[in-house]
Amino acid sequence: MDAIDHLLSRGVDTILPSKEALEKVLRSDQKLRLYQGFDPTGARLHIGHSVAMRKLRKFQELGHKVIFLIGDFTATIGDPSGKADARPILTHEQVLENAKEYQRQASKILKFDGDNPVEVLFNNEWLSKLSFADVIRLASHFTVQQMIERDMFQARIKRSDQIGLHEFLYPLMVGYDSVAMNIDLELGGTDQMFNMIAGRKLVSQIQHREKFVMTVPLLTDSKGTKIGKTEGNVIGLADEPTDFYGKIMSLGDDAIIPCFTLLTDTPMDAIDTMKKKIKAGDNPMVWKKRLAFELTKSFNSEMDAERAQCSFEQAFSHTTQQTVSAKAAIAKPVVLISNATIYEALGAAPYNKSKSEVKRLITSGSIDINNSTLLRENDGTLLNNNDIINIGPHTILKVIKK
Repeated sequence: MDAIDHLLSRGVDTILPSKEALEKVLRSDQKLRLYQGFDPTGARLHIGHSVAMRKLRKFQELGHKVIFLIGDFTATIGDPSGKADARPILTHEQVLENAKEYQRQASKILKFDGDNPVEVLFNNEWLSKLSFADVIRLASHFTVQQMIERDMFQARIKRSDQIGLHEFLYPLMVGYDSVAMNIDLELGGTDQMFNMIAGRKLVSQIQHREKFVMTVPLLTDSKGTKIGKTEGNVIGLADEPTDFYGKIMSLGDDAIIPCFTLLTDTPMDAIDTMKKKIKAGDNPMVWKKRLAFELTKSFNSEMDAERAQCSFEQAFSHTTQQTVSAKAAIAKPVVLISNATIYEALGAAPYNKSKSEVKRLITSGSIDINNSTLLRENDGTLLNNNDIINIGPHTILKVIKK
């Protein structure tokens, strides 16, 4: 794929009005004016933000004009998207305090100097100047039905929870950002689709031209929960490297492939191979370490990544030794002849498991030796004296050689 194919396909959820229409414009060498908005309801940008920011960087590298919009006005209202309750109202002073470090954090991905630098704008500059009559005119472009049909509002209605009138005004405000900045394209997560369509509608009806929308998938943890500040599982771009590395390692194994896909430039064929290997029984820990190293290096430096990895491995090794020792104290002894394998250990009385049963336990990741999950390609590993074998959550054995 060339740069444009890559831009329009990898890590992209939806393009409006269509991928083909946007590709035609990009291949015409027309330079677009595009942006992503960031409401500083907290002081940290996180790796969830970086999914779309990486797209902004690709547009920047292709010569397009990128705007990093700080929603210092809209943050005081609070985005209702995906929220079960109304956000707390913030003062403008609180919002500006939160935004102080945004450019420095974003500079880990975007270029704010040199050729074609990213421009930083604040939407208080134009939204605070709208008159009440202006807001009424903006509101005339939308219906109550359009607003009330949003999923989170329907959920609140069913629970008899309150919906603030100011929450209806939020899409109008962020929609007007596109008009005020004369935007050709807006980038954001899938949870922002309603707000971005509002901007698309206002650009069409007020300025009588096209506005493209590109959404990227949300970065989620192993339970499908969005990784972000509101959800309480934030991994900050400016986190100290050792903490950052450790937080990546704490993600669920099923976050490995999405993170490699959305947060790195690892070729997709390599990611597909990785996915197949994990499914076939490769230890996910190996790939998660590679992910943690890659991301720590990307947002910091290779030296920072090496130090963070070393620190993690030292701590993990210490924890593993403690865990193995603790299990050894309660383990049931299993007496084996020399050069025994896991099949022989579990095939003997009192377990009497067949080879196929043992293989099923191995392939499902149910057997650990010394706190390390047994892999399919190592299922013939010879057991050593004092090895601790875990079978599921309840059976713990200690190897005693004759």
